[in-house]
Amino acid sequence: MSYIEYFYSAHSAFAYLGSARLAVIARAAGRRIAHRPVDLNRVLEGAGSVPFAKRTPAQRAYFFATEIQRWSRYRNAPAMDGRPTHHDNSMALAHGMLIAAMERDIDVDRLAHAMLEAHWRDDADLADRATLARLGHTVELDSETLLELALAPEIQAVHAANTEEAIARSVFGSPTYFVDGDMYYGQDRLELIEHALRETHGGT
Repeated sequence: MSYIEYFYSAHSAFAYLGSARLAVIARAAGRRIAHRPVDLNRVLEGAGSVPFAKRTPAQRAYFFATEIQRWSRYRNAPAMDGRPTHHDNSMALAHGMLIAAMERDIDVDRLAHAMLEAHWRDDADLADRATLARLGHTVELDSETLLELALAPEIQAVHAANTEEAIARSVFGSPTYFVDGDMYYGQDRLELIEHALRETHGGT
């Protein structure tokens, strides 16, 4: 089966807004989603981008309020106003949990969506072990085992490798998707991905 490669952070607002739609598109096209959780700060730094925290108040207001709320309504993906309380916490544990599941050949589509949704809808702290355990249980996964593995050196090495791969492939934000080598940045490109899969690739 072919893949849609998905570079993102599990605390990314725009990854959340596109998450459910991405799953629908992938299923319709007969594709699996290849999850590549990354250290978004390192990706932004590698691309020469200015972190959101260092952008002007007007830019932050536009992206973290106006655009999120517009897309929230359009995608029917409820989102809180403003940045979540714990938005700047480390994503190492959450991403490690996702990677640990993938290393065990577990489908993480639902877990990734649960993390994104909980962070942006419910103000969940994705650095909190108990929160991640609960989210894993909601999608019927063995959270305890995955969390025990999440910070292991070999799992975090995959996280670092994902990040370096993203930088090498000119990824400059989350979410970024690759379809047969073609890069699409931003969840607002999902309709273009759907069109490419249906018209160019015949949905296979």
